[in-house]
Amino acid sequence: MILVTGGAGYIGSHYVQYAREQGEEVVVLDNLVYGHREAVPEGVPFVFGDMGDRALLEQTFTRYAFDAVVHFAAYAYVGESVTDPSKYYNNNTCAALAVLDAMHRHGVNYFVFSSTCATYGEPQYMPLDERHPQDPINPYGESKYFVERILKAYDKAYGMRFVALRYFNAAGADPQGRIGESHGPETHLIPLTLQVATGKREQINIFGTDYDTPDGTCIRDYIHILDLADAHSLALNRLRAGHPSDFYNLGSEQGYSVREVIATCERVSGHSIKTVEGPRRAGDPPRLVASAAKAKTELGWKPKFQNLEEIVTTAWNWERNRRF
Repeated sequence: MILVTGGAGYIGSHYVQYAREQGEEVVVLDNLVYGHREAVPEGVPFVFGDMGDRALLEQTFTRYAFDAVVHFAAYAYVGESVTDPSKYYNNNTCAALAVLDAMHRHGVNYFVFSSTCATYGEPQYMPLDERHPQDPINPYGESKYFVERILKAYDKAYGMRFVALRYFNAAGADPQGRIGESHGPETHLIPLTLQVATGKREQINIFGTDYDTPDGTCIRDYIHILDLADAHSLALNRLRAGHPSDFYNLGSEQGYSVREVIATCERVSGHSIKTVEGPRRAGDPPRLVASAAKAKTELGWKPKFQNLEEIVTTAWNWERNRRF
């Protein structure tokens, strides 16, 4: 049985749905600050509360016989992490430590961690692989990096084995339209752009048009949410099979510019999308593209959504028919 922290959130809920379809028993822990109770499938045990609540964790680990934790719960707004770092270090790092301590007390030794490419900081070369130096440039990235360091120490001291998955840009939605991306506030480019197509927003802002890229706008690596879910399942299977702890990048290994994303959203939606050009945002590197060769080789990971149009199509289906 798996405890899924943050299982009512965007990525966590897609993993919960995927894991159940793989025959796993799961329990969701979520405080619903950003998650949605409606995103948790019917019949899945739901524990409402904060992962930093050690008494609640004790109750939960006593009640259920977990063999693993898949950990998604985190705050993930980079700008907010700069203005309110305490919120990020307390939630993303200290509360994660509470989960790890509960695991240690109850003999739960498999941990799959939702990490981020933000642990790398400013890219020194491209594509980014797992050997790239880690030097995060904001508290969000640091809060995740600190957990990675803690995991290494817990593995060495307590034999708690882990896989840390460093995402690039999660995107898309369940192809059947049952769940999808629903953030408040929304900051991700694809849903923001599609909300212009539905009339929920007037325009999409382009931050910087003078980068050293083919069309002058930033390039990012987008990976479909179900491919992320599959990677978590493969990572847990690898730990259960006795393999050692490790770190893996998850990305499509393809880069798409902001203008390319907007053009794809226009094609898929059939609507023109108003854009407004503005200056660069501080801290936005021109390119962020993953090397996911290690995940493909060692996890046997084979992303099924091979291009941006497929990803946007699932996002558009959700955006037109969203339930929450």
